[in-house]
Order: sequence, then C-alpha cells, then structure tokens
Amino acid sequence: MKKEKWLFEISSETKLIDLNLKEVWQYRDLLMLFVKRDLITLYKQTILGPLWYLVQPLFTSVIFTLVFNNVAGIQTGGIPPFLFNLAGITTWNYFKECLTATSDTFKKNEQIFGKVYFPRIIMPMSIVVSNLLKFGIQLLILIAFYIYYAFYLGAVIRPNKYLFLFPILVVCMGILGLGLGMIISSMVTKYRDLTFLVSFGIQLLMYISLVVIPLSLFQEKGVEWLVMYNPMGYIIEMARYLLLNEGNVSQFGILYTIISSIVALLLGILIFNKTEKTFIDTI
Repeated sequence: MKKEKWLFEISSETKLIDLNLKEVWQYRDLLMLFVKRDLITLYKQTILGPLWYLVQPLFTSVIFTLVFNNVAGIQTGGIPPFLFNLAGITTWNYFKECLTATSDTFKKNEQIFGKVYFPRIIMPMSIVVSNLLKFGIQLLILIAFYIYYAFYLGAVIRPNKYLFLFPILVVCMGILGLGLGMIISSMVTKYRDLTFLVSFGIQLLMYISLVVIPLSLFQEKGVEWLVMYNPMGYIIEMARYLLLNEGNVSQFGILYTIISSIVALLLGILIFNKTEKTFIDTI
C-alpha cells in the first residue's frame, strides 16, 4: 500500500537524550528571569536577606569545628580546622542546593507547566545557575578567612599550583546535582515519599562525602569503602587539595568523578524528557 504524502505532519521532535540547546538559547531571557526569581523570592521578607548565604556556612563550620575537631579530636593535617571545615561545607552546599531544589521541579512548578510551553529543562538549569551565584558569595567568605589565617595568624597554608582547574570541579558538581535532581524529580511525580527521603538522605550523605572527616581517617579505620564509590567524596577531597593543598587525589578519583557526572546527566535528561510528556496526568 502506497503511503500518502501529507502537507503537514505533527509529531514529537523531542528525543530521549536531547538538551535542545538551540531552543534553550532562544528562551535564555526566561532562563534569566527564573534565576532572578530564585534569588529574590528565597529570602524575601526575611530580616537578614542575602546575609543568610554567609551565616549558614559560618555557623555550620563553627559547630563542626567544636564538635568534630575540639571534642572528637579529628585531625586536619596541619590545616586550621575551621578553614578545613569551611572549605568542605562551601563546596558541599553548592551540590546539596542543586540536588534538593531540582529534585522537586515537577511538583513545585506543576501550575506553570500545565499552562504554558517552554523547554522544561530550563527550570532545573535555572536552579543550578542561581545556586552558582550563592556559591560564589560563599567562596568569597572562604577566601577572606583564607587571607586572615595566612597573613594575620601566620598559618602555613597555600593553594595548589593546579588551582586553575577548580572551575572544572564546580562544573562537575553542577552537572552531578542537575542529573541526580532530574532523576529524583521525575520519580517524585509518582512517589511523593521520595521528597522526604531526599531531605533525610542528603544529611547522611554529607558524612560520607568527606565534608568534615578527612579521607585519611576513613583509611586509618579501614572503612574507606564507604567513600570509594561516592563521587562527591572525591570532589570534596579535590576541592581541598586545590584550595588548601591538603588531601589525596588519585587518577581513579578524577576519572570516576567525571564519568559519574556525565552518566548522571545523560540518565537524568533521558528520564526527565520521558516524564515531562506525561507527568501532568500523574502529578
């Protein structure tokens, strides 16, 4: 039977693994509007406002220093404990905010998604970009304390000669958080319990991601397997290695982190693209 030729044929052009960067670029103004919305509405009608970007990592670092270093006696290899913890917390916070915020994309934006069309992936991308600004502010605080310890207190600290690779590390964190967040967001449309599981799990994950406990201690206790397959553990360790010249970096850790981030992103896009076609019926 001869196939008829139609003048117009309507079909879905969305592939499973397709960032559709051309269309995202066309909606770049909308992307920036979402970024602005995330930054303004988060601390709207609060007394301290954006100062919470600074208060949270500082107070957390103080508490961790008192509990883990002064009370528990965890050594930081010659690096001032407060600076050691602040570097880990600053790095961890960017990944945590990207993951937790993107993991609720469909649920939080169901009203917008159900009324108007735009590339859905713009929403989680805007979260990663807005959190990048918060990360930059917290990084400035880390630099300020770094200078204070180095020049005022005379601490023997220095950045690593490969510090210029730090932006690549930040990109890996953003990609990993985006990919995992899109996977969880897609699953939340059917299983709402995951929202609570993410909040609880992210707290547990922090302790096996070398945020406050150095890798050397895990190796000393013979439980390094707890962090061996955790890409965030390698990212935190590499961040300290670049910023403070302290820690161990292996070729396996570098390759494993890069591969894990790319796989998480591709898998996230695949599941996200598949879910966005039907989520409005299940949300």
